[in-house]
Amino acid sequence: MQELKQLVIDGKADRAAALAAKLMDEGRSADVLMEQALIPAMDVVGKLFQDGEYFLPELLVAARAMQKSVEVIKQRSPAGSVTKSGKAVVGTVKGDLHDIGKNLLAMSLEGAGFEVVDLGADVTTDRFVSAIREHRPDVVGMSALLSTTMYMMKDVIEAIDKAGLHSGVKIMVGGAPLNDDYAKKIGADFYGPDCVAGRDYARSVVAHKN
Repeated sequence: MQELKQLVIDGKADRAAALAAKLMDEGRSADVLMEQALIPAMDVVGKLFQDGEYFLPELLVAARAMQKSVEVIKQRSPAGSVTKSGKAVVGTVKGDLHDIGKNLLAMSLEGAGFEVVDLGADVTTDRFVSAIREHRPDVVGMSALLSTTMYMMKDVIEAIDKAGLHSGVKIMVGGAPLNDDYAKKIGADFYGPDCVAGRDYARSVVAHKN
């Protein structure tokens, strides 16, 4: 387990996936691999990132190592046998095709054991609302990189409110042109300066529910 954890921290995707497969074949459960290796690995990576010891490239390669290992675990596990810590819907708002920030958030959430519904980029207001209605997530994360598209977040939040869905989900927003004041102004529940902050907030939401 310690070796798998370190391989993910170091971003060794192929070696991590191969070891995850070996451990599964030896009888280790999906939950054990997630709880004792993959989630702790991404916690370490998140702390290294926040402490300025890791930067975006290191964060990305570690997240990809985690993702590749998770795919192996899913392939070797019976349907529904992997326990999820929570559920999230993420997407980049309408008019914005930038998805790096959104992808980082999705990978960070998956690394924390969340089931993530990724709507992609250029996501309309209606798609956000319908995804929340369909999947009933704990959190929804919206990203925007352009100052010309961040205003779409207000429209999405208003539509979520109008649909009567906001009471059941926490709304996270993030992206280069945003700040905490703007997030509060448009009715978001949380502004995340980076994906690790978003992950930690999502965890706190689920912990509060439980």
